[in-house]
Amino acid sequence: MSVAVEHADTGAREEIECDVLFSTMPLKQLIGMILPHPPATVVEVAEGLQYRDFLTVGLLVNKAGLNREPLLDNWIYIQEGDVRVGRVQIFNNWSPYMVADRENTLWIGLEYFVNEGGDLWVKPDQEMIDLGIAELEKIGFLQRGEVLDACVLRMPKAYPAYLGSYDQLSTVREYCAAIPNLFCIGRNGMHRYNNQDHSMLTAMLAVDHIVEGKTDQSAIWDVNVEMVYHETVEGT
Repeated sequence: MSVAVEHADTGAREEIECDVLFSTMPLKQLIGMILPHPPATVVEVAEGLQYRDFLTVGLLVNKAGLNREPLLDNWIYIQEGDVRVGRVQIFNNWSPYMVADRENTLWIGLEYFVNEGGDLWVKPDQEMIDLGIAELEKIGFLQRGEVLDACVLRMPKAYPAYLGSYDQLSTVREYCAAIPNLFCIGRNGMHRYNNQDHSMLTAMLAVDHIVEGKTDQSAIWDVNVEMVYHETVEGT
């Protein structure tokens, strides 16, 4: 097995021989890149997989201007129907070390669930920042003068969707599992809405399989198939 890589800046290509390949790229892209091409039925299912893309407007906010109690949430879901922001993430509450001046500033992310190439996706960064600030002003979250800095991040294929050809995903899974030194892991690698813990577990199980010489990858694919909400706190 070998992997062809292309330098993003120079376009130079290189082929790298490998004993084992861990793939976290979207299954749709992986199948499209494999040579010789997989069977037509596998390609058709892979091409039919759908995704939801993700856009974040990051705002650095002056705490002194916030006339409210401290925000203790990691995320705040926005319920108002007249704005397009879906969720606000507060990075200070994940870890204070994510913010340089955590005593005086708040680092938040305005999350938009979008489609690649859609109107928000292609909007220039400054226009997107202006929209985000205006929407937070509209719902009374902050005032424009409290914003110290801003940026925009776009993440394609952030959410594998259980739509399109998803109900036929087993066709792609069986094809990939038949390649003994190919391990599809993580959220996009398996087209599954895994959280970080699940994604890391699939990687660890893949390593265990290699060390132990196992060829049956079903245990890796069985991660996060239980119909249970894993993040529920016991006793609540």
